[in-house]
Amino acid sequence: MIDTLLSPALLGTLMIVTFMVLIMTKRMSAITALLAVPILFGLLAGAGTGLGQMILEGVIQVAPTALMLTFAVLYFAIMMDAGLFDPLVRTVLKAVGNDPVRIALGTAILTTIVSLDGDGTTTALIIITAFLPVYRRVGMNPLILATLLGLCNSLMNYVPWGGPSARAAAAIGVDVGQVFGPLVPAMLAGLLATFLLAYFLGRSEKRRLAATGTMVTGVSGEPATPFLPGADPAIRRPRLFWFNLALTLGLVLGMVFGLAPLPVMMMGAFAIAATVNYPKLRDQKARISAHADNVVNIVVLIFAAGAFTGILNGTGMVDAMANAALSVIPPAIGSYMAPITALASMPLTFVMSNDAYYFGVVPVIASAAAGYGIDAEAIARASLIGQPVHTLSPLLAPIYLACGLLGVDVADAQRFALKWAVLISLVVLVMALATGAFPLQAG
Repeated sequence: MIDTLLSPALLGTLMIVTFMVLIMTKRMSAITALLAVPILFGLLAGAGTGLGQMILEGVIQVAPTALMLTFAVLYFAIMMDAGLFDPLVRTVLKAVGNDPVRIALGTAILTTIVSLDGDGTTTALIIITAFLPVYRRVGMNPLILATLLGLCNSLMNYVPWGGPSARAAAAIGVDVGQVFGPLVPAMLAGLLATFLLAYFLGRSEKRRLAATGTMVTGVSGEPATPFLPGADPAIRRPRLFWFNLALTLGLVLGMVFGLAPLPVMMMGAFAIAATVNYPKLRDQKARISAHADNVVNIVVLIFAAGAFTGILNGTGMVDAMANAALSVIPPAIGSYMAPITALASMPLTFVMSNDAYYFGVVPVIASAAAGYGIDAEAIARASLIGQPVHTLSPLLAPIYLACGLLGVDVADAQRFALKWAVLISLVVLVMALATGAFPLQAG
Protein backbone atom coordinates (compact mmCIF):
# COMPACT_ATOMS: atom_id res chain seq x y z
CA MET A 1 0.00 0.00 0.00
CA ILE A 2 1.44 3.40 -0.96
CA ASP A 3 1.40 6.11 1.73
CA THR A 4 -0.66 9.20 0.98
CA LEU A 5 -2.26 12.07 2.86
CA LEU A 6 -5.67 10.82 1.72
CA SER A 7 -6.80 7.29 2.43
CA PRO A 8 -6.41 5.00 -0.61
CA ALA A 9 -10.15 4.23 -0.50
CA LEU A 10 -11.08 7.91 -0.67
CA LEU A 11 -8.45 8.63 -3.31
CA GLY A 12 -9.67 5.72 -5.43
CA THR A 13 -13.26 6.87 -5.10
CA LEU A 14 -12.32 10.40 -6.17
CA MET A 15 -10.38 8.97 -9.10
CA ILE A 16 -13.33 6.93 -10.36
CA VAL A 17 -15.82 9.76 -9.83
CA THR A 18 -13.51 12.17 -11.69
CA PHE A 19 -13.15 9.71 -14.57
CA MET A 20 -16.90 9.14 -14.81
CA VAL A 21 -17.75 12.86 -14.66
CA LEU A 22 -15.21 13.73 -17.34
CA ILE A 23 -16.45 11.18 -19.87
CA MET A 24 -20.17 11.53 -19.12
CA THR A 25 -20.01 15.32 -19.49
CA LYS A 26 -17.87 14.84 -22.62
CA ARG A 27 -15.04 16.95 -21.23
CA MET A 28 -12.62 14.22 -22.26
CA SER A 29 -12.78 11.14 -24.44
CA ALA A 30 -12.80 7.75 -22.72
CA ILE A 31 -9.30 7.00 -24.06
CA THR A 32 -7.66 10.18 -22.77
CA ALA A 33 -9.51 10.02 -19.44
CA LEU A 34 -8.42 6.41 -18.91
CA LEU A 35 -4.81 7.59 -19.21
CA ALA A 36 -4.69 11.09 -17.72
CA VAL A 37 -6.91 10.57 -14.65
CA PRO A 38 -5.13 7.52 -13.16
CA ILE A 39 -1.70 9.04 -13.80
CA LEU A 40 -2.73 12.19 -11.91
CA PHE A 41 -4.22 10.27 -9.00
CA GLY A 42 -1.33 7.82 -9.02
CA LEU A 43 1.03 10.74 -8.45
CA LEU A 44 -1.23 12.01 -5.68
CA ALA A 45 -1.08 8.53 -4.16
CA GLY A 46 2.71 8.81 -4.02
CA ALA A 47 3.43 6.15 -6.64
CA GLY A 48 6.12 8.31 -8.24
CA THR A 49 8.41 6.42 -10.61
CA GLY A 50 6.52 3.21 -9.86
CA LEU A 51 3.68 4.38 -12.11
CA GLY A 52 5.49 3.20 -15.22
CA GLN A 53 5.72 -0.39 -14.03
CA MET A 54 2.08 -0.36 -12.90
CA ILE A 55 0.95 0.82 -16.33
CA LEU A 56 3.05 -1.81 -18.12
CA GLU A 57 1.68 -4.59 -15.91
CA GLY A 58 -1.88 -3.44 -16.62
CA VAL A 59 -1.25 -3.24 -20.36
CA ILE A 60 0.36 -6.70 -20.43
CA GLN A 61 -2.75 -8.14 -18.78
CA VAL A 62 -5.06 -6.80 -21.51
CA ALA A 63 -2.67 -7.45 -24.43
CA PRO A 64 -4.28 -10.82 -25.40
CA THR A 65 -7.72 -9.18 -25.47
CA ALA A 66 -6.44 -6.31 -27.62
CA LEU A 67 -4.75 -8.78 -29.97
CA MET A 68 -7.91 -10.86 -30.33
CA LEU A 69 -10.09 -7.80 -30.96
CA THR A 70 -7.74 -6.46 -33.62
CA PHE A 71 -8.03 -9.53 -35.80
CA ALA A 72 -11.66 -10.26 -34.94
CA VAL A 73 -12.76 -6.82 -36.17
CA LEU A 74 -10.70 -7.22 -39.34
CA TYR A 75 -11.94 -10.77 -39.97
CA PHE A 76 -15.63 -9.97 -39.75
CA ALA A 77 -15.12 -6.74 -41.68
CA ILE A 78 -13.66 -8.80 -44.53
CA MET A 79 -16.61 -11.20 -44.34
CA MET A 80 -18.94 -8.20 -44.65
CA ASP A 81 -16.97 -6.77 -47.55
CA ALA A 82 -16.88 -10.13 -49.32
CA GLY A 83 -20.67 -10.40 -49.02
CA LEU A 84 -20.95 -13.44 -46.77
CA PHE A 85 -24.33 -12.26 -45.47
CA ASP A 86 -25.79 -11.07 -48.80
CA PRO A 87 -27.48 -14.37 -49.80
CA LEU A 88 -28.91 -14.65 -46.31
CA VAL A 89 -30.41 -11.16 -46.52
CA ARG A 90 -31.96 -11.95 -49.91
CA THR A 91 -33.34 -15.25 -48.66
CA VAL A 92 -34.85 -13.76 -45.53
CA LEU A 93 -36.42 -10.85 -47.42
CA LYS A 94 -37.99 -13.21 -49.94
CA ALA A 95 -39.24 -15.53 -47.20
CA VAL A 96 -40.94 -12.90 -45.03
CA GLY A 97 -43.21 -11.59 -47.78
CA ASN A 98 -45.99 -9.45 -46.29
CA ASP A 99 -46.70 -11.58 -43.21
CA PRO A 100 -46.04 -9.49 -40.04
CA VAL A 101 -45.13 -12.60 -38.04
CA ARG A 102 -42.50 -13.70 -40.56
CA ILE A 103 -41.25 -10.13 -40.95
CA ALA A 104 -40.71 -9.77 -37.19
CA LEU A 105 -39.01 -13.17 -36.95
CA GLY A 106 -36.89 -12.37 -40.00
CA THR A 107 -35.80 -9.11 -38.37
CA ALA A 108 -34.66 -10.94 -35.23
CA ILE A 109 -32.90 -13.77 -37.07
CA LEU A 110 -31.07 -11.54 -39.53
CA THR A 111 -30.01 -9.09 -36.81
CA THR A 112 -28.58 -11.96 -34.77
CA ILE A 113 -26.46 -13.21 -37.65
CA VAL A 114 -25.30 -9.82 -38.93
CA SER A 115 -24.37 -8.82 -35.35
CA LEU A 116 -21.56 -11.40 -35.44
CA ASP A 117 -19.24 -8.64 -36.62
CA GLY A 118 -19.62 -6.91 -33.24
CA ASP A 119 -20.35 -3.50 -34.80
CA GLY A 120 -23.77 -2.19 -33.79
CA THR A 121 -23.72 0.69 -36.26
CA THR A 122 -23.04 -1.60 -39.22
CA THR A 123 -25.80 -3.95 -38.08
CA ALA A 124 -28.29 -1.09 -37.74
CA LEU A 125 -27.51 0.19 -41.23
CA ILE A 126 -27.90 -3.24 -42.84
CA ILE A 127 -31.07 -4.28 -41.00
CA ILE A 128 -32.87 -0.95 -41.29
CA THR A 129 -31.95 -0.58 -44.95
CA ALA A 130 -33.20 -4.09 -45.67
CA PHE A 131 -36.36 -4.16 -43.55
CA LEU A 132 -37.70 -0.62 -43.25
CA PRO A 133 -39.19 -0.66 -46.80
CA VAL A 134 -40.90 -3.96 -45.89
CA TYR A 135 -42.32 -2.53 -42.65
CA ARG A 136 -43.59 0.53 -44.51
CA ARG A 137 -45.14 -1.54 -47.30
CA VAL A 138 -47.04 -3.71 -44.84
CA GLY A 139 -47.86 -0.87 -42.43
CA MET A 140 -46.07 -2.38 -39.42
CA ASN A 141 -44.97 -0.28 -36.48
CA PRO A 142 -41.25 0.59 -36.99
CA LEU A 143 -40.80 0.54 -33.20
CA ILE A 144 -40.96 -3.26 -33.45
CA LEU A 145 -37.99 -3.17 -35.80
CA ALA A 146 -36.10 -0.88 -33.40
CA THR A 147 -36.86 -3.12 -30.42
CA LEU A 148 -35.82 -6.40 -32.05
CA LEU A 149 -32.73 -4.78 -33.55
CA GLY A 150 -31.58 -3.50 -30.16
CA LEU A 151 -32.32 -6.71 -28.25
CA CYS A 152 -30.64 -9.12 -30.66
CA ASN A 153 -27.64 -6.87 -31.19
CA SER A 154 -27.13 -6.36 -27.45
CA LEU A 155 -27.21 -10.11 -26.77
CA MET A 156 -24.79 -10.83 -29.58
CA ASN A 157 -22.45 -8.26 -28.06
CA TYR A 158 -21.68 -10.90 -25.44
CA VAL A 159 -19.31 -12.48 -27.99
CA PRO A 160 -15.62 -12.06 -27.05
CA TRP A 161 -15.01 -9.37 -29.65
CA GLY A 162 -18.09 -7.44 -28.59
CA GLY A 163 -17.46 -4.18 -26.75
CA PRO A 164 -19.09 -5.01 -23.38
CA SER A 165 -17.40 -8.40 -22.91
CA ALA A 166 -14.01 -7.00 -23.85
CA ARG A 167 -14.45 -4.10 -21.43
CA ALA A 168 -15.59 -6.34 -18.59
CA ALA A 169 -12.64 -8.68 -19.08
CA ALA A 170 -10.13 -5.83 -19.41
CA ALA A 171 -11.49 -4.07 -16.34
CA ILE A 172 -10.77 -7.01 -14.03
CA GLY A 173 -7.77 -8.39 -15.89
CA VAL A 174 -9.08 -11.78 -17.01
CA ASP A 175 -9.24 -13.56 -20.35
CA VAL A 176 -12.34 -12.59 -22.30
CA GLY A 177 -12.93 -16.22 -23.27
CA GLN A 178 -13.32 -17.11 -19.59
CA VAL A 179 -16.02 -14.46 -19.30
CA PHE A 180 -17.90 -15.47 -22.44
CA GLY A 181 -17.83 -19.28 -22.36
CA PRO A 182 -20.08 -19.95 -19.34
CA LEU A 183 -22.44 -17.20 -20.51
CA VAL A 184 -23.26 -18.89 -23.84
CA PRO A 185 -26.36 -20.83 -22.59
CA ALA A 186 -27.78 -17.65 -21.05
CA MET A 187 -27.12 -15.71 -24.26
CA LEU A 188 -28.88 -18.41 -26.32
CA ALA A 189 -31.82 -18.36 -23.90
CA GLY A 190 -32.05 -14.60 -24.32
CA LEU A 191 -32.03 -14.93 -28.10
CA LEU A 192 -34.72 -17.63 -27.99
CA ALA A 193 -36.84 -15.39 -25.76
CA THR A 194 -36.33 -12.55 -28.24
CA PHE A 195 -37.49 -14.76 -31.12
CA LEU A 196 -40.60 -15.65 -29.11
CA LEU A 197 -41.12 -11.95 -28.48
CA ALA A 198 -40.79 -11.32 -32.23
CA TYR A 199 -43.49 -13.94 -32.85
CA PHE A 200 -45.73 -12.34 -30.22
CA LEU A 201 -45.23 -8.82 -31.60
CA GLY A 202 -45.78 -10.06 -35.15
CA ARG A 203 -49.03 -11.78 -34.18
CA SER A 204 -50.19 -8.68 -32.35
CA GLU A 205 -49.38 -6.49 -35.34
CA LYS A 206 -51.10 -8.90 -37.71
CA ARG A 207 -54.31 -8.69 -35.68
CA ARG A 208 -54.09 -4.90 -35.56
CA LEU A 209 -53.65 -4.58 -39.31
CA ALA A 210 -56.48 -7.04 -39.96
CA ALA A 211 -58.79 -5.12 -37.63
CA THR A 212 -58.06 -1.81 -39.34
CA GLY A 213 -58.52 -3.31 -42.79
CA THR A 214 -55.01 -2.37 -43.91
CA MET A 215 -53.61 -5.91 -44.08
CA VAL A 216 -51.53 -6.41 -47.23
CA THR A 217 -51.91 -9.78 -48.95
CA GLY A 218 -49.62 -11.40 -51.47
CA VAL A 219 -46.01 -10.47 -52.12
CA SER A 220 -45.27 -7.25 -53.89
CA GLY A 221 -42.33 -4.96 -54.31
CA GLU A 222 -38.65 -5.72 -54.71
CA PRO A 223 -36.51 -6.49 -51.69
CA ALA A 224 -34.25 -3.72 -50.52
CA THR A 225 -30.65 -3.87 -51.70
CA PRO A 226 -28.97 -6.33 -49.35
CA PHE A 227 -25.61 -4.59 -49.40
CA LEU A 228 -24.10 -2.46 -46.69
CA PRO A 229 -24.93 1.14 -47.71
CA GLY A 230 -21.96 2.71 -49.44
CA ALA A 231 -20.20 -0.59 -50.13
CA ASP A 232 -18.60 -1.13 -53.51
CA PRO A 233 -20.01 -4.21 -55.30
CA ALA A 234 -16.53 -4.70 -56.78
CA ILE A 235 -15.22 -5.90 -53.42
CA ARG A 236 -17.89 -8.62 -53.13
CA ARG A 237 -16.76 -12.22 -53.55
CA PRO A 238 -19.96 -14.21 -54.24
CA ARG A 239 -18.02 -17.16 -55.70
CA LEU A 240 -16.31 -17.61 -52.34
CA PHE A 241 -19.52 -17.70 -50.32
CA TRP A 242 -19.29 -21.37 -49.36
CA PHE A 243 -15.61 -21.09 -48.51
CA ASN A 244 -16.22 -18.04 -46.31
CA LEU A 245 -19.19 -19.71 -44.65
CA ALA A 246 -17.18 -22.85 -43.89
CA LEU A 247 -14.28 -20.78 -42.57
CA THR A 248 -16.58 -18.75 -40.30
CA LEU A 249 -18.40 -21.83 -38.99
CA GLY A 250 -15.06 -23.50 -38.35
CA LEU A 251 -13.88 -20.44 -36.45
CA VAL A 252 -17.01 -20.36 -34.31
CA LEU A 253 -16.78 -24.08 -33.54
CA GLY A 254 -13.11 -23.69 -32.71
CA MET A 255 -13.99 -20.98 -30.18
CA VAL A 256 -16.78 -23.05 -28.68
CA PHE A 257 -14.56 -26.11 -28.18
CA GLY A 258 -11.47 -24.11 -27.22
CA LEU A 259 -9.23 -25.67 -29.87
CA ALA A 260 -6.71 -22.85 -29.48
CA PRO A 261 -6.43 -19.48 -27.73
CA LEU A 262 -8.87 -16.94 -29.18
CA PRO A 263 -6.19 -14.51 -30.42
CA VAL A 264 -4.43 -17.32 -32.27
CA MET A 265 -7.60 -18.53 -33.98
CA MET A 266 -8.57 -14.99 -34.98
CA MET A 267 -5.13 -14.28 -36.40
CA GLY A 268 -5.14 -17.48 -38.43
CA ALA A 269 -8.70 -16.99 -39.69
CA PHE A 270 -7.94 -13.42 -40.73
CA ALA A 271 -4.80 -14.47 -42.62
CA ILE A 272 -6.74 -17.13 -44.53
CA ALA A 273 -9.72 -14.88 -45.25
CA ALA A 274 -7.62 -11.96 -46.47
CA THR A 275 -5.40 -14.14 -48.66
CA VAL A 276 -8.22 -16.10 -50.31
CA ASN A 277 -10.69 -13.24 -50.79
CA TYR A 278 -8.18 -10.54 -51.73
CA PRO A 279 -5.03 -12.23 -53.02
CA LYS A 280 -3.64 -8.99 -54.47
CA LEU A 281 -1.57 -7.06 -51.96
CA ARG A 282 -3.10 -3.70 -52.85
CA ASP A 283 -6.60 -5.09 -52.26
CA GLN A 284 -5.61 -6.42 -48.85
CA LYS A 285 -4.15 -3.06 -47.90
CA ALA A 286 -7.30 -1.32 -49.08
CA ARG A 287 -9.55 -3.56 -46.95
CA ILE A 288 -7.37 -3.10 -43.87
CA SER A 289 -7.23 0.67 -44.40
CA ALA A 290 -11.01 0.82 -44.81
CA HIS A 291 -11.50 -0.58 -41.31
CA ALA A 292 -8.45 0.91 -39.63
CA ASP A 293 -10.47 3.47 -37.66
CA ASN A 294 -12.55 0.79 -35.95
CA VAL A 295 -9.49 -1.26 -35.09
CA VAL A 296 -7.48 1.65 -33.72
CA ASN A 297 -10.33 2.98 -31.60
CA ILE A 298 -11.01 -0.40 -30.01
CA VAL A 299 -7.41 -1.43 -29.40
CA VAL A 300 -6.30 1.94 -28.03
CA LEU A 301 -9.29 1.90 -25.67
CA ILE A 302 -8.34 -1.56 -24.35
CA PHE A 303 -4.70 -0.57 -23.79
CA ALA A 304 -5.79 2.64 -22.04
CA ALA A 305 -8.07 0.55 -19.83
CA GLY A 306 -5.07 -1.62 -18.97
CA ALA A 307 -3.19 1.47 -17.80
CA PHE A 308 -6.19 2.55 -15.71
CA THR A 309 -6.61 -0.79 -13.95
CA GLY A 310 -2.86 -1.19 -13.58
CA ILE A 311 -2.62 2.00 -11.53
CA LEU A 312 -5.88 1.27 -9.68
CA ASN A 313 -4.51 -2.11 -8.59
CA GLY A 314 -0.87 -1.15 -8.19
CA THR A 315 -1.54 1.73 -5.81
CA GLY A 316 -3.83 -0.44 -3.68
CA MET A 317 -6.83 1.80 -4.30
CA VAL A 318 -9.14 -0.94 -5.52
CA ASP A 319 -8.37 -3.18 -2.54
CA ALA A 320 -8.93 -0.29 -0.15
CA MET A 321 -12.27 0.56 -1.74
CA ALA A 322 -13.31 -3.08 -1.63
CA ASN A 323 -12.38 -3.36 2.05
CA ALA A 324 -14.35 -0.20 2.79
CA ALA A 325 -17.36 -1.67 0.98
CA LEU A 326 -17.01 -4.95 2.86
CA SER A 327 -17.08 -3.09 6.17
CA VAL A 328 -20.52 -1.63 5.47
CA ILE A 329 -22.18 -4.42 3.46
CA PRO A 330 -23.94 -6.96 5.69
CA PRO A 331 -22.50 -10.44 5.07
CA ALA A 332 -26.01 -11.81 4.44
CA ILE A 333 -26.35 -9.41 1.51
CA GLY A 334 -22.75 -9.56 0.35
CA SER A 335 -22.97 -13.27 -0.35
CA TYR A 336 -25.57 -12.43 -3.01
CA MET A 337 -23.23 -9.98 -4.73
CA ALA A 338 -23.40 -11.68 -8.14
CA PRO A 339 -27.20 -11.53 -8.69
CA ILE A 340 -27.28 -8.06 -7.11
CA THR A 341 -24.66 -6.96 -9.65
CA ALA A 342 -26.75 -8.46 -12.46
CA LEU A 343 -29.91 -6.64 -11.36
CA ALA A 344 -28.06 -3.37 -10.74
CA SER A 345 -26.47 -3.54 -14.20
CA MET A 346 -29.82 -2.67 -15.77
CA PRO A 347 -30.31 0.78 -14.23
CA LEU A 348 -26.59 1.51 -13.98
CA THR A 349 -25.83 0.87 -17.65
CA PHE A 350 -28.93 2.87 -18.62
CA VAL A 351 -27.62 6.01 -16.91
CA MET A 352 -23.90 5.37 -17.50
CA SER A 353 -21.73 4.68 -20.51
CA ASN A 354 -20.13 1.26 -20.83
CA ASP A 355 -16.71 2.82 -20.24
CA ALA A 356 -17.80 4.48 -16.99
CA TYR A 357 -19.54 1.35 -15.75
CA TYR A 358 -17.02 -1.33 -16.65
CA PHE A 359 -13.84 0.60 -15.88
CA GLY A 360 -15.15 2.63 -12.95
CA VAL A 361 -17.66 0.43 -11.11
CA VAL A 362 -17.07 -3.23 -12.00
CA PRO A 363 -13.47 -3.50 -10.67
CA VAL A 364 -14.59 -2.28 -7.24
CA ILE A 365 -17.53 -4.69 -7.17
CA ALA A 366 -15.29 -7.58 -8.26
CA SER A 367 -12.74 -6.82 -5.56
CA ALA A 368 -15.45 -6.55 -2.89
CA ALA A 369 -17.08 -9.78 -4.09
CA ALA A 370 -13.74 -11.58 -3.77
CA GLY A 371 -14.04 -11.04 -0.03
CA TYR A 372 -17.08 -13.32 -0.09
CA GLY A 373 -15.37 -15.93 -2.25
CA ILE A 374 -17.00 -14.89 -5.56
CA ASP A 375 -14.70 -15.09 -8.59
CA ALA A 376 -14.00 -11.94 -10.57
CA GLU A 377 -15.10 -13.73 -13.77
CA ALA A 378 -18.53 -14.34 -12.22
CA ILE A 379 -18.93 -10.64 -11.46
CA ALA A 380 -17.85 -9.79 -15.01
CA ARG A 381 -20.57 -12.08 -16.40
CA ALA A 382 -23.16 -10.65 -14.02
CA SER A 383 -22.25 -7.12 -15.09
CA LEU A 384 -23.20 -7.98 -18.70
CA ILE A 385 -26.80 -8.95 -17.91
CA GLY A 386 -28.18 -5.43 -18.30
CA GLN A 387 -26.91 -4.88 -21.86
CA PRO A 388 -30.40 -5.15 -23.46
CA VAL A 389 -31.45 -2.20 -21.27
CA HIS A 390 -28.20 -0.36 -22.01
CA THR A 391 -29.05 -0.19 -25.72
CA LEU A 392 -31.87 2.23 -24.82
CA SER A 393 -29.60 4.60 -22.89
CA PRO A 394 -29.90 8.25 -23.96
CA LEU A 395 -26.10 8.42 -23.69
CA LEU A 396 -25.64 6.17 -26.73
CA ALA A 397 -25.21 7.55 -30.24
CA PRO A 398 -26.52 4.38 -32.01
CA ILE A 399 -30.03 4.83 -30.62
CA TYR A 400 -30.20 8.27 -32.24
CA LEU A 401 -28.85 6.85 -35.50
CA ALA A 402 -31.41 4.02 -35.53
CA CYS A 403 -34.34 6.24 -34.59
CA GLY A 404 -33.27 8.81 -37.17
CA LEU A 405 -33.18 6.18 -39.92
CA LEU A 406 -36.56 4.80 -38.79
CA GLY A 407 -38.14 8.24 -38.46
CA VAL A 408 -39.29 7.64 -34.86
CA ASP A 409 -38.79 9.63 -31.67
CA VAL A 410 -36.15 8.33 -29.24
CA ALA A 411 -38.50 8.71 -26.27
CA ASP A 412 -41.17 6.66 -28.07
CA ALA A 413 -38.64 3.93 -28.80
CA GLN A 414 -37.54 3.85 -25.17
CA ARG A 415 -41.11 3.68 -23.84
CA PHE A 416 -42.02 0.90 -26.27
CA ALA A 417 -38.90 -1.24 -25.80
CA LEU A 418 -37.91 -0.77 -22.15
CA LYS A 419 -40.30 -3.35 -20.69
CA TRP A 420 -39.18 -5.93 -23.23
CA ALA A 421 -35.50 -5.15 -22.59
CA VAL A 422 -36.00 -5.69 -18.85
CA LEU A 423 -37.86 -8.94 -19.53
CA ILE A 424 -35.10 -10.33 -21.78
CA SER A 425 -32.47 -9.29 -19.23
CA LEU A 426 -34.34 -11.22 -16.53
CA VAL A 427 -34.52 -14.30 -18.78
CA VAL A 428 -30.75 -14.12 -19.27
CA LEU A 429 -30.28 -13.65 -15.52
CA VAL A 430 -32.36 -16.71 -14.63
CA MET A 431 -30.57 -18.91 -17.18
CA ALA A 432 -27.16 -17.64 -16.06
CA LEU A 433 -28.00 -18.64 -12.50
CA ALA A 434 -29.41 -21.99 -13.61
CA THR A 435 -26.30 -22.87 -15.62
CA GLY A 436 -23.81 -21.61 -13.06
CA ALA A 437 -22.45 -18.66 -15.01
CA PHE A 438 -22.44 -16.93 -11.63
CA PRO A 439 -23.69 -18.14 -8.23
CA LEU A 440 -26.90 -17.11 -6.54
CA GLN A 441 -25.07 -17.09 -3.22
CA ALA A 442 -21.40 -17.32 -2.37
CA GLY A 443 -20.27 -20.65 -0.98
